[in-house]
Amino acid sequence: MKRFQLFTMLLLLFLFLSNKGKSETELPLIPQTQQVEWKHVWTNFNSISIVSDAKFLKEEKYLKDYLSSEGVQLSSGIGKNILHIKLREGNVMNPLGFEGAYHLTVGNQVVITANNSTGIFNGIQTLKQLIRKEKNEINIANCDIKDWPAFKVRGFMHDVGRNYQSPQLLKEQIEVMAAYKYNVFHFHLTDDPGWRLESKIYPQLQSPEATSRKPGKYYTQEEFIDLVNFCADRHITLIPELDIPGHSQAFRKAFGLKSMNSPKVQKILLDLIDELCALVPAEKMPYIHLGTDEVRNTEEMVDSDFLLPLIQRVEQSKRKYISWWHGMVSPDDSTSVKQLWAQHESLKGHPFIDSRANYINHLDPLAGMSRLFYQQVCRQEHGDELALGGILCLWNDNRVEDERNLIKQNPVYPAMLVYSEAVWKGKKNYKGNQYWAQLPSEGTSEYQDYRKFEEKLIAHRDLYFQGKEFPYLKNAHIPWKIIGPFDHDGDMSVSFPVEDTIQDEYKINGKKYQWWSKNVYGGTVHLKHFFGFPSPVKEKEGTVYAMTQVWSPEEQEIGFWIGFHGWSRSGGRRGGPAPKQGQWHTTEPKIWVNEEEVAAPDWKQAGLAANTAEIPFIDEDYFYRTPSIVKLKKGWNKILLKVPHGRTSWKWMFTCIPVKIIDGNVSEVSDLRFEIL
Repeated sequence: MKRFQLFTMLLLLFLFLSNKGKSETELPLIPQTQQVEWKHVWTNFNSISIVSDAKFLKEEKYLKDYLSSEGVQLSSGIGKNILHIKLREGNVMNPLGFEGAYHLTVGNQVVITANNSTGIFNGIQTLKQLIRKEKNEINIANCDIKDWPAFKVRGFMHDVGRNYQSPQLLKEQIEVMAAYKYNVFHFHLTDDPGWRLESKIYPQLQSPEATSRKPGKYYTQEEFIDLVNFCADRHITLIPELDIPGHSQAFRKAFGLKSMNSPKVQKILLDLIDELCALVPAEKMPYIHLGTDEVRNTEEMVDSDFLLPLIQRVEQSKRKYISWWHGMVSPDDSTSVKQLWAQHESLKGHPFIDSRANYINHLDPLAGMSRLFYQQVCRQEHGDELALGGILCLWNDNRVEDERNLIKQNPVYPAMLVYSEAVWKGKKNYKGNQYWAQLPSEGTSEYQDYRKFEEKLIAHRDLYFQGKEFPYLKNAHIPWKIIGPFDHDGDMSVSFPVEDTIQDEYKINGKKYQWWSKNVYGGTVHLKHFFGFPSPVKEKEGTVYAMTQVWSPEEQEIGFWIGFHGWSRSGGRRGGPAPKQGQWHTTEPKIWVNEEEVAAPDWKQAGLAANTAEIPFIDEDYFYRTPSIVKLKKGWNKILLKVPHGRTSWKWMFTCIPVKIIDGNVSEVSDLRFEIL
């Protein structure tokens, strides 16, 4: 679906475009620019003429191709109602000095000024968000923008070692990366299930015997070079990762090795580094990543002198060496780039890339986006010579058969947009990790910041992601009244008086329980976070009840996203086993709407054990299964949730939100109102 066809949606969200094309609107830019002055005027035109300095001809062609694909007529520059666009070289404001700054002015003409082609390209991405088309009229919002990146590295990572993706699907995502000013694609090419980059020196790496998932699926050297060039054309640097000596099962199978400490391993890896570097010149592929994380098994452990020759070979090829931290460190390495994961701190003196607490495979599509919003990349407002930036990661450890499910079962596109704001614009310190598991209190400036960003996110979903998986709904406005946790003494099926009558307080076994003094907000609520981020419940287990009211203008049946626990797409089925038929989850949660219980889904894979990483997910999470049908009466409707926790359960959380899905596109259900009465 063409992007400009949803101009009407923009009118509803960002008022008001008059018949003459003038407006008081401020458009929903993502990522937000560093400086913008809106002129509150729209320029109308029928066609576009583009001229550029000679060094920007590639960017000129890119812009022309984009506009043509969107149905915008191109002109030679002669005639009426023509918008003239100039791409020109010049000095621009860039206080941090990272490549990619630009100056964009829009009036009767458009001028993008930058001192290099990367800046021009970034300016084009912003320009694309300023143009709107409705029927035969094309409009552009007049403004003056000065913009520059807060961080040098703004990246996204895919683990194709575990789950191969076709070049076509990767290119779709790279196009989205470019549109939101990412400049690094981290390509995790190898892992236990497969070595996905073709080697002509050692073709056994691609053998069916070495590959436990999708044998025969790998990237030929020609495909790899094409992906590097595809990225480069969009001013994105591809960083290949050969993950060794851990995560090396496919490698060991290929060569019949019992241990990575074998004398022959180092020579093979040196040959593979040489082969990789010979494919692409250093100026186009300036980094090589060698993993080194999670060396936990005996067969993966190596001597302390294992890494140094590999690092030296990377540096001899005029590339920068990257590895994970925590990971292996060579005693003679004091300058390599460290990519941080989990909650590890940086290694003194080493430049670092931040990938902490941002793994999409663990994120719920709703609460996960607020978590990314409140995270500060590198734990500082902008980058410097050591804090290079951040890379958002997708580690879908579990087997996936249909490659599209990697996008469907992980909130890839919403996460890309939210994270782009952090790595391009930079973030103030939102009290450390205080809001990573819960939204701030209503009425605070921190809460309002997210509400405003959420409006932009919804606008981009409807403008640019029709036909793509974008499982996000406006939800920060939904209030919940909470009580508990009640002590279930290990029996999560036990009922408490809240289910029979709503009272201000309850007294059970001599203990008084009252509703919390403050409401919590969101379509998904983490009661206690699985990674230990600050959250409202401190107890290890118990039963919590959550209540809200929703007003409906009429009696109707509507779809609801309902979920309890929320499965990570890695490590098997953490918190399993999977529920049996008739259960929402093994912790025995329940939901009632107007005292009528809503039945659990008819599971397609009921009762699966936790250790089932080789069985793909099908309908386990609310956002990729058919919504539950809920009956609402006219007027106010009470929703009550029972949310127990204990035993093997990992995530103490719930999701409950109305949803409308048409042709795979999600949207809010109109005319509903949530309140605590």
